[in-house]
Amino acid sequence: MSYAAYKMMHWPTAIENCAAGYITHSPADFPLPIIPPSTLSDSDWLSTTTNTSASAIGPVPNLVVSAGNVLEVYVVRVQEGSEASDGKRGGVMGGVSGVALELVCHYRLHGNVESLVILSASGSGGRSRKRDSVILAFRDAKISVLEYDDSIHALRASSMHCFEGPDWFYLKRGRESFPIGPLVKTDPQGRCGGVLVYDLQMVILKTVQVGYGLVGDEESFSSGASVSARVDSSYIINLRDLDIKHAKDFIFVHGYIEPVLVVLHERELTWAGRISWKHHTCAVSALSINTTMKQHPIIWSAGNLPHDAYKLLAVPAPIGGVLVICANSIHYHSQSSSYALALNNFAVSGDSSLEMPRSSFDVELDAAHATWLANDVAMLSTKTGELLLLTIYFDGRVVQRLDLAKSKASVLASGITTLGNSLFFLASRLGDSLLVQFTSGSTSSSSTLKEEVGDIESDIPSSKRLRRSSSEVLMDMASDELSFYGSTPNKSDLMQKSFSYTVRDSLTNVGPLKDFSYGKRINANPNAIGIAKQSNYELVSCSGHGKNGALCVLQQSFRPEMITEVELPGCKGIWTVYHKSSRSHNSDASKMAIEDDEYHAYLIISLESRTMVLETADLLGEVTESVDYYVQGSTIAAGNLFGRRRVIQVFARGARILDGSFMTQDVSFGAPNIESGTASESLTVSSVSIVDPYVLLRMSDGSIQLLVGDPSTCTVATSTPKGFESSKKPVSACTLYLDKGPDPWLHKASTDAWLSTGIGEAIDGTDGTLHDQSDVYCIVCAENGTLEIFDVPSFNCVFSLDNFISGKPYLVDTFVKEPKEDVHRVSNGSSEPGGQGRKQNLQNMKVVELAMQRWSGKHSRPFLFAVLTDGFVLCYHAYLFEAQEITKNEQSVSGRDSFSLNQANTSRLRNLRFIRTPFDMHTREETSGASTYPRMSVFNNVGGHQGLFLSGSLPTWFMVFRERLRVHPQICDGSIVAFTVLHNVNCNHGFIYVTSEGFLKICQLPSGLIYDNHWPVQKVPLKCTPHQVTCFADKNLYPIIVSFPVLKPLSQILSPPVDQEGGHQFENSNLSADELQRTYIVDEFEVRILEPEKSGGPWHTRATIPMQSSENALTVRMISLFNTTTKENETLLAIGTAYVQGEDIAGRGRVLLYALGRSDNSQNLVQEVFSKELKGAISALASLQGHLLIASGPKIILHNWTGTELNGVAFFDTPPLHVVSLNIVKNFILLGDVHKSIYFLNWKEQGAQLSLLAKDFGSLDCYATEFLIDGSTLSLVVSDEQKNVQIFYYAPKMSESWKGQKLLSRAEFHVGAHVTKFLRLQMLAASSDRTNTAAGADKTNRYALLFSTLDGSIGCIAPLDELTFRRLQSLQKKLVDVVAHVGGLNPRSFRQFRSNGRAHRPGPDSIVDCELLCHYEMLPLEEQLEIAHQIGTTRPQILSNLNDLAFGTSFL
Repeated sequence: MSYAAYKMMHWPTAIENCAAGYITHSPADFPLPIIPPSTLSDSDWLSTTTNTSASAIGPVPNLVVSAGNVLEVYVVRVQEGSEASDGKRGGVMGGVSGVALELVCHYRLHGNVESLVILSASGSGGRSRKRDSVILAFRDAKISVLEYDDSIHALRASSMHCFEGPDWFYLKRGRESFPIGPLVKTDPQGRCGGVLVYDLQMVILKTVQVGYGLVGDEESFSSGASVSARVDSSYIINLRDLDIKHAKDFIFVHGYIEPVLVVLHERELTWAGRISWKHHTCAVSALSINTTMKQHPIIWSAGNLPHDAYKLLAVPAPIGGVLVICANSIHYHSQSSSYALALNNFAVSGDSSLEMPRSSFDVELDAAHATWLANDVAMLSTKTGELLLLTIYFDGRVVQRLDLAKSKASVLASGITTLGNSLFFLASRLGDSLLVQFTSGSTSSSSTLKEEVGDIESDIPSSKRLRRSSSEVLMDMASDELSFYGSTPNKSDLMQKSFSYTVRDSLTNVGPLKDFSYGKRINANPNAIGIAKQSNYELVSCSGHGKNGALCVLQQSFRPEMITEVELPGCKGIWTVYHKSSRSHNSDASKMAIEDDEYHAYLIISLESRTMVLETADLLGEVTESVDYYVQGSTIAAGNLFGRRRVIQVFARGARILDGSFMTQDVSFGAPNIESGTASESLTVSSVSIVDPYVLLRMSDGSIQLLVGDPSTCTVATSTPKGFESSKKPVSACTLYLDKGPDPWLHKASTDAWLSTGIGEAIDGTDGTLHDQSDVYCIVCAENGTLEIFDVPSFNCVFSLDNFISGKPYLVDTFVKEPKEDVHRVSNGSSEPGGQGRKQNLQNMKVVELAMQRWSGKHSRPFLFAVLTDGFVLCYHAYLFEAQEITKNEQSVSGRDSFSLNQANTSRLRNLRFIRTPFDMHTREETSGASTYPRMSVFNNVGGHQGLFLSGSLPTWFMVFRERLRVHPQICDGSIVAFTVLHNVNCNHGFIYVTSEGFLKICQLPSGLIYDNHWPVQKVPLKCTPHQVTCFADKNLYPIIVSFPVLKPLSQILSPPVDQEGGHQFENSNLSADELQRTYIVDEFEVRILEPEKSGGPWHTRATIPMQSSENALTVRMISLFNTTTKENETLLAIGTAYVQGEDIAGRGRVLLYALGRSDNSQNLVQEVFSKELKGAISALASLQGHLLIASGPKIILHNWTGTELNGVAFFDTPPLHVVSLNIVKNFILLGDVHKSIYFLNWKEQGAQLSLLAKDFGSLDCYATEFLIDGSTLSLVVSDEQKNVQIFYYAPKMSESWKGQKLLSRAEFHVGAHVTKFLRLQMLAASSDRTNTAAGADKTNRYALLFSTLDGSIGCIAPLDELTFRRLQSLQKKLVDVVAHVGGLNPRSFRQFRSNGRAHRPGPDSIVDCELLCHYEMLPLEEQLEIAHQIGTTRPQILSNLNDLAFGTSFL
């Protein structure tokens, strides 16, 4: 393996940064709240425009989150009142029944977001028309400012600032590594921003000030465009010049005329060992920033703050000032006053004479996050996940006291932000992030102390009981401190705000993935072969921490739960239809509910030469003989008409309308007009689209016909739409789109919405209830690639577009002039006449199938799908953008979005636009143009989910969540020829599909899975921290190491282990008896053996193996040992542990061997067969050719197994400090050390010796290691704490390897996340018909590495042959320049090896980055052909390489 590809398969989900701002809308876009008189009393502390009443949740900003290198913008949808509270999370609270997050846009950036902040445009001034921008900072000193652009429905960079490279070397002052990345903060009024880079360089970003002239402010809004906050210029302040030495944090404060920046810094550094001499080393300094003069005088400062101060919080107006948060105390400082609050016994005041006021309970605030719920109440989230409320009592601008109260327990947060006036978002790296609604009342302060500390979610974890008991103990100790308040109660003291919460929405997170194991699914199919066999497996991973700890069961492709299966060869299509003889017209709401739950009546199965009809009652019974359906030939389509009162069945030469089983009308498609004469004899129907009351038919000659239904008589009449009389413009695909609902979406897209409202009622005539304002549109794609949308039945063209098949990033109506400055056209090479071959390639591309659907949801927007002849799926999401018309003040509106007025047809949908949505298709297939049967089936309720199913050789589910497509392949049955939904007694909201082997399967979606994730996932909560998992495949058991906190008295913690004699008195001599009884929290470890019950079901603990006191389990592995007495192989569970007892006691550990499931009864599932104590921690175990290899401390010892005893055979012990991973292939050993990089050893049976072959001489902090096998080539892969991956090889004949002592670098790559585990899996051989090259024998013996990271992402590193690598590498170099990268980031610099200042010799660049290559398919077709031509290859060749890679690495 000389070359490799890096490919992400599951993107990061662990959210690190979150912020709230008006990105996609301005505060003024919300309706003004009506304040009812009843709430005025307690709303006076809120801002004037908003309050907590039902009618006014107030303007809600967007939520911006980042996880690793993923950036997402959400809009918060609030559902008011008790309307349709159908099981929404959280019930009704504050007049709101549901709040949901809806995705606006998401990006995978070429860089990890270090810090994210909103640049506010409005300042604090209420209902501004302006929008905010997002500022992102990347290592080392890159800053991108992004704003939302309505016309492209996306974020685009408004400015970029980079302080790297030779011109800025002086800023580093000779240093290479910096402990904290760039930190961004902005002025609350949006006048400037600050970025702290290189420890002490403050970059000031000066914003554009709009509206300071006499005119201008109104001008910019009259054009209707929204103005976002922008950065004008930047300059640097060197904090050293202000005598600030070690900056820790900074913030802009409220209430000053000029922006004021407060910096928290440490004057002299100290550390834990010097606290008794040097404490209180921190200080705050406030600088007044004058951006025009570039002056920054210090206006006030305060010193004597504790050394563990780490965070500043700006107190909102009218109080102003800052809160300094320390581990053991909270300090308030402003220009005029200061105040401190001690949180526990460790807090001491700066001048020890004064006693500090104490909080009523003990808490530690290191690693807390905070936000403001009101202008005097801050919410803090602690490291244990508790939410605390900090109330500031003030008089004028003087703070009288701070008060801390417990609120609820919640997820362990990595960030917290307030959204509007009654929502906050808890971002989390360790658990699911939560969107919480709060309302506030006020209670007297005495009752809040006794308030139950419950969990914010309904379930109560075991760790909570521990938390409550600890706080009760602490309350007794703090009772004498309580006399501070309560002795002289004043008015403000009695009124303390209490808050109630309800969780409204959550974002799934599977990170941090510490370890995973690859196991068989319970419903695996033992007979599967090829790619279908891959979906027999799943990843069981340890994720989360503490009470958010969980096992995540991840599956890339899911297996449906089968109810029954029947053999049915030769099936071409299946449909289910409804039938009720009498329809009652009751109110819409109840009608919708009934329709959703109505059972299907008939199942129609089309075979090659006949049609079967089955009843879908309790049992599927065939009724083909007794019904009037057309059963002599195959059916093209079937569906319901006239509000489900009739069924229409379309076959090749006609159609039938049926009421139940009786035919009421028979239509045949002969010659519609006489001129065509004989030609029409062979005219047959090739595709059908049914939308009540229309049926659209596409004929075999490319013409279309429309059947129009009359609801009063329940009959249909054939008509040929105008413009389609003859086959002048052959149609390659067409579909009908129903814009349903009381508020049709496409109405908003036409400029004269009031004109087009008449269409809906014009049709129905007698029966007005069926169409509540629903419009029907027909989407047609011609053979030449033109896409047109017509309204039905009048067939006026409302939207048209040339060259749809090229897959442009945006679709705009041809009558709207394109914006002149189109950022996204990069190469104009496509206009020049290219080679004939490329032209040819475009000729035979056409759209074979279309679908447009808007799924239910108040704010949902339609999706448009198209399948091309080469199997490629184009997907577009519609959005509205009101382009400006040319008016008389043409100069002011730079007529760029103007219309050509000559043909501005009145009812055109000129505000309709489509944006291409990227999704990662598993792989694609070629389709023959002759395939007449549709592949796309829309479903509205399958197991409560909605979306679209794409059948074919690689069946795929597209599910819609939060206006986002989630793509989940289903590969377990191979190719699927037909699909339909089924809802009856035995199959609740299930589905039926027919495989190409001829089996009809009736299934349901697996219930326990979460589908709103990159892969379907099941989370099994453990309520404790999982560390390592392994799989015992024979019995499907998963041994897993977990740890949980336990309270213990000091005497137990300090007591030495039993076998160390003496010294007991010596340790505890200086501690008094009551000090020995104080309790502390320590982690206890155990190994649990879990077994999944059924697929998607609960997991059960079958056995637990507890560890001794202060013994940590470090590793658990299933190993196979050769028993030298019985001469047989045994599979045992091996556990390696270490005693953690401080630095005074020599490290020791134990090796434990257990037999699993020897006896059948489940009581003694686990039997201990051996345990032995060794020197040093046992950090890694592996079995090597029947021997047991143990890494104990700095030694590696090989043992053989007699059945009762382990005997050492060989050892190796020079260099390693602490082995973090051991990997074995044949008799080769790869070990990774915590500091000393990797060692490559081998074991010789004769002479029984372990010998070092080679090592890497650099220093590297390894995280994970593994062998990579490509044919006969062996490579060594290692990941490190700088988020890199390196590939080494052993080449003793090369002169650079110092006679074979040194491992040589084969490739290096920056992943951007900590890789915690590699797993070697055999790649699937790509099907031989795709690879025309002579496949060598080494193609079969190819292994890729699947890896997991701490960000919750999963990816793989796969070997490539040289030809493919060269082709993809030259494509990658092209794409760096061609693709418009979000935020202006450069993928090449992101993927460069980071050495953090250590000497490192750059290795070869032998890994291609599929994260960049996946942009190729998203380019317009002409550009794809152009680029392929420029690098000397063809588009099919590139796509086939990418396909083979995706196919070979689809492991799950």
